Amino acid sequence: MARYVDGFVIPIKKNKVEAYRRIAKKASRVWMDHGALEYREAVGEDLNVKMGKPFTRGIRTKPDETVVFSWIVYKSRAHRDRVNAKVMKDPRIANMDPKDMPVDMKRMMYGGFGVIVDVT
Repeated sequence: MARYVDGFVIPIKKNKVEAYRRIAKKASRVWMDHGALEYREAVGEDLNVKMGKPFTRGIRTKPDETVVFSWIVYKSRAHRDRVNAKVMKDPRIANMDPKDMPVDMKRMMYGGFGVIVDVT
């Protein structure tokens, strides 16, 4: 069965990772309650890579920042659209003030992706 993934890359100050983790944990419950299949958030650890372009350079992190790489898995793009519509109306998300976020959401990179290889 084909899947669909929303992917995110967000720069974050290293001293804000724990605050972000708490918010992400709450957000994960909202997405999962509304039908997402998986919800993952990972913080950069080995970002000084020699091959390709490191996330830190691509998103232009500052010396006191790292990167959060996140993805949410759905059954399909249509399923993603239905889940996200419910999520955006959920008071646990709708009542969040973007100013309270420990990250600059304007610097977030985001996209939806159709899965072409799925091996578990």
